[in-house]
Amino acid sequence: MFTDKVVVITGGAHGIGKTTGDEFRKNGAHVCVIDKSENDYFTGDIAEEQTLCTFSKKVITEFGRIDYLINNALPIMKGIDSCSYDEFNYALRVGVTAPFYLSKLFLPYFSKDGAIVNISSSRDRMSQPYTESYTAAKGGISALTHALAVSLAGRVRVNSISPGWIDTDFTEYTGADAVQQPVHRVGTPIDIANMVLFLCSDKAGFITGENICIDGGMTKQMIYSGDYGWSLDCSD
Repeated sequence: MFTDKVVVITGGAHGIGKTTGDEFRKNGAHVCVIDKSENDYFTGDIAEEQTLCTFSKKVITEFGRIDYLINNALPIMKGIDSCSYDEFNYALRVGVTAPFYLSKLFLPYFSKDGAIVNISSSRDRMSQPYTESYTAAKGGISALTHALAVSLAGRVRVNSISPGWIDTDFTEYTGADAVQQPVHRVGTPIDIANMVLFLCSDKAGFITGENICIDGGMTKQMIYSGDYGWSLDCSD
């Protein structure tokens, strides 16, 4: 299905990014990874403009085009209690600025039927306390998705995925961790990779500007104190 397609994946050395790259390779694609961790293609920090320019030049020099851009790199998660000005901006540079700038750098080189898939998070619509840097970045990339989809209409399709709890360490969760989720399990990287490949395929040719939440139904579940044994401690 993806024979000789050129795929760029940020944050592709671990977790969802690595699994997605592996699935593309199984289907015949050339996968170009950029990650701060060591990998077999390009090691660098996507928060730096020069790194993005050097990386994109390497991809185009070697392949002459790009078919799919997967913006997956993970912003830091810190909250209003501890996140500094520089740390907050760093999260936004990784989570929003780099996806925007890579889209811009690669735009002249996208092949016909090219696609961008941004990895957001269900935290783009819900939060735990003290997660502001990560949540702001994920909300930003969800909004960036529909903005790019409109700007790139007729040239590149742009969609995003909002994963819920994804077990990137491949732990086997049981009990409440699993059962609390309407599908009764924690997600795995392949759950997200499968959707990435679908959104890049011809089968998704009529889908653009969309955000697809893959969270086992958690964000559809209303929770009130007293439901399912859950209670809120108001003693503070």
